[in-house]
Formats: sequence, C-alpha cells, structure tokens
Amino acid sequence: MTTTGGSAPDRTSDRPHGPVRDGGRSVRDGSAPARDRSGSVPAQGGAERSVPAQGRARTRGGAATLPPQAPAPDGHAPAPAPGGGDRARHRPVVTELRLSAFAVHRATVLPLGPVTLLRGPSGSGKSSALRAYEVLAGLGAGAGLAEVLPDAADLVPERARPDAQGRRGFRIGCTVEGPAGPVHLDVAVQAEPRLRIVGERLSSRGRTLLTTALRDPGRSTVQAEWHTAGSTPVTRAPLPDDLLGTALLPLRVAGKTKGQLEVLAAAEQAVVGLRSVFACDPRPAGMRAPVPVGEGRLRRDCRNLAEVLHRTATECPRRHARLAAMAGAGCQGPVTALGLREPTEGTVQAVLERGARAATPLGRLGEGELRYLALALVLLTGPGVLAVDPLAEVPEAMRALTVLADGLDRGLDARQLRELLALAASICANGHLRLVGTVGEDRGDPTGAGWAPGVTVVDLGRDRT
Repeated sequence: MTTTGGSAPDRTSDRPHGPVRDGGRSVRDGSAPARDRSGSVPAQGGAERSVPAQGRARTRGGAATLPPQAPAPDGHAPAPAPGGGDRARHRPVVTELRLSAFAVHRATVLPLGPVTLLRGPSGSGKSSALRAYEVLAGLGAGAGLAEVLPDAADLVPERARPDAQGRRGFRIGCTVEGPAGPVHLDVAVQAEPRLRIVGERLSSRGRTLLTTALRDPGRSTVQAEWHTAGSTPVTRAPLPDDLLGTALLPLRVAGKTKGQLEVLAAAEQAVVGLRSVFACDPRPAGMRAPVPVGEGRLRRDCRNLAEVLHRTATECPRRHARLAAMAGAGCQGPVTALGLREPTEGTVQAVLERGARAATPLGRLGEGELRYLALALVLLTGPGVLAVDPLAEVPEAMRALTVLADGLDRGLDARQLRELLALAASICANGHLRLVGTVGEDRGDPTGAGWAPGVTVVDLGRDRT
C-alpha cells in the first residue's frame, strides 16, 4: 500500500485560520501536525502487516497541527494507487485518515489499504475513527454540518479547553489518491459555542489549492482563497461556514486557467473518493422475521436481509450461489442453498436449504451466523443493492465504494472471521470495493497466519500513554 506524507510542509498561501483550543493550547487552523514516523507501513499485497497508529505516543499532550504536504516522489507524477493494479489508479480512494484532535485521538495517522482492520481494546478510538470517516464522507457529499454532526460536542477531545471566546472544536483530515495524485484535505470544526467549519485546506503535490478561514465570527461565512494561476494568482470569496468548501468548488471555479483546472481536479477527486461510503452494522434482532418485498436495497442494520436475498436470487444468481457457499462455510450444519419462502402475500423469508433435511429459517440462526451472512452479502453486492447514493455522474470505472464495519468481529468465531476476510481480500483486490473494519484487541496474531493475505492491521492499542 502506498501512503503519503512526511515531505516538506507546504509554504504557499498557508495562512492561519481562527484558533480552536485543544489540550490547553491554541491550535491554528492553518498549521500542520507533526507525525510520528516510527510506525511501519504495510506493504502492497502479500501478507498483512501490523501498523501501530502513528503519532499517538509522541504527541499525546501537545497541540495538534496540520500534516506536512506530500508531493509525489518526483514532484509531478502521481504516486501509485494502493491495490487493484492499474485499474485502481483511476479510482479515487482514501488512503490515509488523520485525526489531529478528535474524540480520544491526538495527532493519530491511520494508513488505509484495500482491506483495513483497526484493532485495539475498548476505548482505544476504533469506533471514533470510523465516525471521523463518516463525517468527512457526509461533508464531501454536500451535507450540512448540523446533519452530519448532531453529536459534535461529544467529539471534542475531553481535555480541550475553551479559548477566551468559549470556542472548542476538533480537527480531522484525509488523503485521497487517484488520477490527480495524492490530494490532502484537512478540516477544523468549531463545536462550541456554535457549530461551524472555521478552517479548511485542500492541497496537492506541495501546493495549497484552497484555504478557508473564519475572519468575522459574527457572520455565517468563512473567507476562502483558491489557486487560480492566471492574471489573478488567487481568487477570494466568502463561502458558507456549514458546508465543505471543497465540495462547493466545482460550482464556483470556471476551469479557464491551468490553475483552476488543477483545483477542480483535486476537489473532484477528494469528493468522489470520500462520498462513496456504506456504513454497515448488522442487527440480528431485526433480521429474523419475514419482511415486505420492496426495492431490495440493503439498509445499514441489514434488517431487510431476506428482501435483498430475494432480489439477488432473481437478478444475480451467480452472486446468490456464492453467498450460499459462504453460508455453508460459516454456518453450522450442511448448507446446499439459500432458499426463499413467502409466508404471506407480499412478504419473504429466507431459509438455509439442508438437502434431505428440513430447511432452517434464518430466524433460527445464531446472532453470529446472521451477522456473518449479512456482512458477506454486503461484500458480494454493490452500490446498486446497498442503500447508498450512487455517483451517477461518475463513470463506473472511476467508482470505489468503501464499507465501514464497526465491530466487524462481533459475535463471529475465528472461522467465520477468516472466511469474511478472505472474501474481502479477494473482492477488494479488484479496486471497486474497500473495507475498513474494527476488531477487538484479542483477535488474531498480526505476525502469524491468522489473517488473510492483503489485510492491513492497524493496532490502536500500542504505544498508549
């Protein structure tokens, strides 16, 4: 896996934004976080590696700052995209998540591969890392800040002290790799006393392409500056403080100069890489009863599992058969097929066919078996079957869907987890799907053969202070 960052910081148009107090010190929204380079970086493909979350131990008590810029190795050509071969290079994907100051995280840098497991004890920040990813994805899709962050105050670091104006907030960011090279997005959010974006920076190849800063706290706008490289080097304009400026750039930039085209390419890559996300948390209690037949798009809690199985059986028998094979590998007893019944008109119930034995309704399966089947279905389907907003304006060859699975191993035994990870590694190698999941600290040995090849394990339980 290719990860970026660690080169000389960008010095072009890097102006400080409004401060957000964190850990008792003032965090300038245009500064850049030091990162701990001691963590190993997982290799492309091959056996998985254990990667300690970078930056946590060394900077736990200090102020978080923005990361240094990361130009491509030769300063011009884009770095190779992680996983999926040449086809994946055309798909914008998030390869790094930066949690400069977010919940329990302080200057944490998480490398993300095609299949990434965040491992650690309870309270180590696994769920909050996925929460940060969801926040960035929602903002990238154009959602308003209040919609994406109804719990903003709970995500401010506990030790963050308010400044003289009573302001507290957090900072998150990511790197999106794709045809435009590595693109870095960093966002500073003020949670108190009023929810707003107080600083944002978009950069690529050592150049700052967009910065925003809160100049007048009395107005609901931030002052934005973006790269033009024409007769006017920089364009300045106000932008709303409750929307991500990067997502607004395609509507504001004409694309007449080389600089404007560079800004548009970076902004569009960041938006496309971020917004294709399906957060999945199967809830077995809702998957046992027959369900009405509808459009057949799997919901986040997978309670309409039988409805989606009805759709796959009729529209994609090959995937349905592959899911039946997964059921045979992870469920107790023989499984010859995944069958469907209609107990009442307009409803459907899924069953495990047992050959000569009586079929078993899914309602009789254990919670681990139901979660296993739901997660396997998510991996075997795509945006057209999952309840996500498809990127209709983006060619299919440019799309990559990221599945976020908090508590991926919850209720699963070692065999079921191995089967799921082997399936994920096989599917994600093609580049159109990625998986970021969380597992407990006692799951597997990152240096042994317990995980599937190609799985990146990021250990959040190491080097804690």
